[in-house]
Formats: sequence, C-alpha cells, structure tokens
Amino acid sequence: MIVNKKNIEDLSKNLSELDEIKGRSLWFDARQRFFNNKAAVVSLILLSIILIFSFLGPLFAQWTNEEIDWVVLGDISTLGIPSIETGHFFGTDELGRDLYSRVIQGTKISLMVGVIGALIAVIVGTLYGAIAGYFGGRIDGIMMRIVDILMSIPYMFVLILLLVIFGRSIFMLFIGIGLISWLDMSRIVRGQTLSIKKKEFIEAAIATGVGNFTIITRHIIPNLLGIVAVYATLLVPGMILTESFISFLGLGVQEPNTSWGALISEGAGTMRYGTLWQLLFPLFFFVVSLFSFFFIGDGLRDALDPKDR
Repeated sequence: MIVNKKNIEDLSKNLSELDEIKGRSLWFDARQRFFNNKAAVVSLILLSIILIFSFLGPLFAQWTNEEIDWVVLGDISTLGIPSIETGHFFGTDELGRDLYSRVIQGTKISLMVGVIGALIAVIVGTLYGAIAGYFGGRIDGIMMRIVDILMSIPYMFVLILLLVIFGRSIFMLFIGIGLISWLDMSRIVRGQTLSIKKKEFIEAAIATGVGNFTIITRHIIPNLLGIVAVYATLLVPGMILTESFISFLGLGVQEPNTSWGALISEGAGTMRYGTLWQLLFPLFFFVVSLFSFFFIGDGLRDALDPKDR
C-alpha cells in the first residue's frame, strides 16, 4: 500500500489546527441546571435578603428588643401601630417592645436552630449510615434495628422530655432537635453506601490495603455530598417548624430571647385586640423562609439528580 507523504502531512496539520474540545464537570452542569430553575433562584434571592436583614437590620433599629416604650402602653392598638415617626417600623408587641427588633432577633435564632440542627443531623446520620452500609452483614442489621426502634418513638415527645429534664435553653434546643432528626439521613446514606461500595475504585482501595475508616471518610462520604446537601437543605425548614411548634407551646426559646414561633404565638394571642401586625410580620418571614428552603432544596435535587446528567 502506497502512502502519500504529502497527504499525511496535510492530515497532521489539519488535526493540529482543530480546537481542543473542552469538557464540563458534573458540578458545572448541576450549577447550570440549578440557575435555570427560576423558583430556586428567586427563593435563593429572598433567603439572602432575609439573611442580610437579620445582620444589617439592627443598624436601622431605633429601639432594642428589650426596651419598652411606655408611651404606647395602655393603648397598643392605636399608639403601637407600625410607624416610621415613632421608630416602631413593625409596631410594638403587647408589652410595648419594638417588634422590628424582636423580629430580627427571632430571625437569627430560628435560622440558627434550623441550620445548626440540620448540621448535627447531617454529621451524625451520614457517619452512622456510611458505617452501617460499608460493613454490612450483622453490623448493618444491628445498627438499622436500632434506627427502627428509635423511629418508632414519637420524636416530639422525646424533644419535650429532653427540654423538661435538662432545662429550656437554646443550646438544649439545638442538640435536641439535631439528635432526633438524623434517623432518616442515616437510612438514605446507608442505601447509597451499599451501592457505592461495589464500585471499582472502592475495590481498588481495599486491594491496596487502605483502612476501613479512610475508605469511609475519603472515598464514600465525598461521593455522597450531592444527596447529603439536598437533604440537608430540606431538613432546615423541618427544624424551623419543630422549633416554632415547641416555642408555640412555651417550651422553646425563653424570654428575653425570642423566635418566629414565640412571636407567632404572641401575635395569635393578641389578635382579638386589633393588633394584627404582631402576627403578620413574623408570620411573613416564617412562611417566606420555609418556602425558600423548600424550593432551593427542590432545585438542588433536580440539579444533582444522576438521571439528568
């Protein structure tokens, strides 16, 4: 077979002039899909505004959250209405305290409870589920039966019991909500770990003598970050709802601190006196934040769904 040297040189030149095909990472594609989700993007913007409000809002407050305006006491329904002139931008509560400052404080505490509680649940549930799924066999069976037993106990009863026994403090609220919410996370992580441990790179790590703890922390858990991030985002509103319910019952955040649940409880109790703003302002922040977290979690789930890759 005779090969034309000139043709070979031309072919080589054409190949060298071709533009290099740039690859795209899975995270890049996920980011693109997330920002194409309008509901998720709008929710992210709204949640960012609420976060900025909670940190920069005190700069514009003319009253502290504990300071009482003695002028409005006795006629809250008339003198305690939202007003820029009096400095009570959201009005006052039934004790003459500035609702604007109290909503800021309630926003910080409720979001802290949601985020810290979700973080505790994610850490405990991820480690527990990864260990159970990786070792399998009898260890997996025992660990999952423990989860089944714990899930059969009403978690709200356990949380109320913890708060009654160990005291009604914010710290105990963080720990209690986080430690009763890791069970679902452990089940999800365990199921994913059972699938991942059959992959070739896990078998290669075992064959080269890598330790079990290293495999779990360096190889399995990093490959679970997508689904863990999605579930963590959906955990936050559940934590906020739980805290709000507990505070509504009077067992959550105690005075002089407050939260969305406590403010909504106070506002609901004074509605009949014509002070509707005491309910509407905290309820607005509460509802917007919950829907924002849900839509962001839904957007992350669609963006990171392996079926869409």
